Amino acid sequence: IKSFYFSKRLFGFYKGILPPILAETPKRAVKFFTFEQYKKLLGYVSLSPALTFAIAGLGSGLTEAIVVNPFEVVKVGLQANRNTFTEQPSTMSYAKHIIKKEGLGLQGLNKGFTATLGRHGVFNMVYFGFYYNVKNMIPVNKDPTLEFLRKFGIGLLSGTIASVINIPFDVAKSRIQGPQPVPGEIKYRTCFKTMATVYQEEGILALYKGLLPKIMRLGPGGAVMLLVYEYTYSWLQENW
Repeated sequence: IKSFYFSKRLFGFYKGILPPILAETPKRAVKFFTFEQYKKLLGYVSLSPALTFAIAGLGSGLTEAIVVNPFEVVKVGLQANRNTFTEQPSTMSYAKHIIKKEGLGLQGLNKGFTATLGRHGVFNMVYFGFYYNVKNMIPVNKDPTLEFLRKFGIGLLSGTIASVINIPFDVAKSRIQGPQPVPGEIKYRTCFKTMATVYQEEGILALYKGLLPKIMRLGPGGAVMLLVYEYTYSWLQENW
């Protein structure tokens, strides 16, 4: 009995894990594919390379947000709702419940859409913009190991800076998509109004809650993603 109870408690730490798993593959595919497409489109406009990378990153982030927001709503709902620990509804049944109760719009499966646009748009704009601009400024190293470390270091810094800049949008998204402080009353409704409310009631540091774990995940994670993407892209160009 104790073992079963411990297993149920342990499972509680992984509530809402299926939506991000389901979203991860299309999310990464959309991020990098659309970045390349926006970059090509911007090639027809007279922009500096620095601006091209930043705007292409912004476009890819906004597109990515459209794909992932419904998954985020379901994930946050599963993680935040204490009743789901005992009920343990499936991801699909919980998504159907949201659609049936609130619909597909900005109060239902796309709740917090503006905040998600801000989170992904700002992150990718800084992430891609910083990485490619700084990478082009620092000379390529002939030693493969040092070249790998050069790219990894720039990618790590890119993910870290992007996380610091976009986390207020992340906090706003969580407040909007999560349970409201008073049941039946919607306190957190829109992105920038939510940021203003959090700042006024809890101070500036409240907009940076969760920054350390975010950096620990997206700093090295962002570097690895860029390296995998670059080496895969180079390999495809050489072999196809």
